[in-house]
Amino acid sequence: MEQQDKIILIGAGNVAHHLAGTLLKAGENLCQIYSRTLDSARQLGMKTGISYTAEANEVYPDGDIYIFCVSDDVLPSIIKTIRMPDDALLLHTSGSQPMDVFKSYSKHYGVIYPVQTFSKKRELDFREIPLCVEGNTDPVKERIKKFAEKLSDKIYEIDSVQRKELHLAAVFACNFPNYLYQVAGKLLEDKGLSFAMLRPLIFETAHKVMLLNPEEAQTGPAKRGDESIMNMHKNMLKNDKDLLKIYTILSEGIKETQDKEETGDQKISQDTIDMPTLW
Repeated sequence: MEQQDKIILIGAGNVAHHLAGTLLKAGENLCQIYSRTLDSARQLGMKTGISYTAEANEVYPDGDIYIFCVSDDVLPSIIKTIRMPDDALLLHTSGSQPMDVFKSYSKHYGVIYPVQTFSKKRELDFREIPLCVEGNTDPVKERIKKFAEKLSDKIYEIDSVQRKELHLAAVFACNFPNYLYQVAGKLLEDKGLSFAMLRPLIFETAHKVMLLNPEEAQTGPAKRGDESIMNMHKNMLKNDKDLLKIYTILSEGIKETQDKEETGDQKISQDTIDMPTLW
C-alpha cells in the first residue's frame, strides 16, 4: 500500500476551515494545523480532531506537503518561521502572491488557489470550486494537479500573471458587490426598512448571470439612459459625497457599456445594409 503524504496546514482562517474538512473527506493524511493565534488553531483542531499548535517551533519538521492558507501580507514572514524539509512540497492558496515566494525554501513548490469566497459558518461543496494550480516544474505541476483532483472536479492550470488577473476580477465580482450590499442595507436601515426586502432581487441578479452574459442581464436607469431618475438619485445622495461619487462612476460605466453595445449594433446593421446582393 502506497504511503500517504503527511500534510501540514498552516493557517486556521476561512480557507483553512474549508480545506481541512475537504482534505479529511478526501481521505488525505492531514497531520497538523498551525495558526499564530491559539484560539483559531484550537477551534479548527477541535472541529477536525487534528493536532494543532500556535508555536512555530512545534510545527512538524518532517511533513511531505505544507499548505499555507494565510494572508498575503504575512505569507513571506511565516514561511521563514517554519522548519520544513528542502524536498517538501510547499503550496499556498493566494490569488496574488507569486509561487516563487517559496523559491529559497524548497525544490518543489506551487499554488492551489480556490476561486471562491469562504466563511466559516457557510458550508460549501468543495468539488464545485474551481482550483487554479501552478508548479515550479512540469513534474511538480502534475503532482499538484493530481492532488487538486482529489479535492475538486474543476481544475485549471494557470500561471502567476493569469492568477493575479483572475484575483482582480474576483474582487470586482465578489468583494465590491458585497460592499454595495452593505451600502444598500444602510440606506434601508436609515429609513426603517429591512435588507431582507432586497434578498429576492439579489438572488435573481446572481442567478441571471449563471444563464446570461452580464451585459444581457444588466437593467436599471443607467442601462435605460433614464437621466431624470439618475438625477433624482444623485439629489438624494447629495449629503454623502462618497456614495454620490460611487453612484456616478458606476452609472457612467453602465451607460458607456450600453453606448458601445448600441454603436456595435448600429455598425452591424449598417454593414448588413451595405452588403452586396449575391445571386
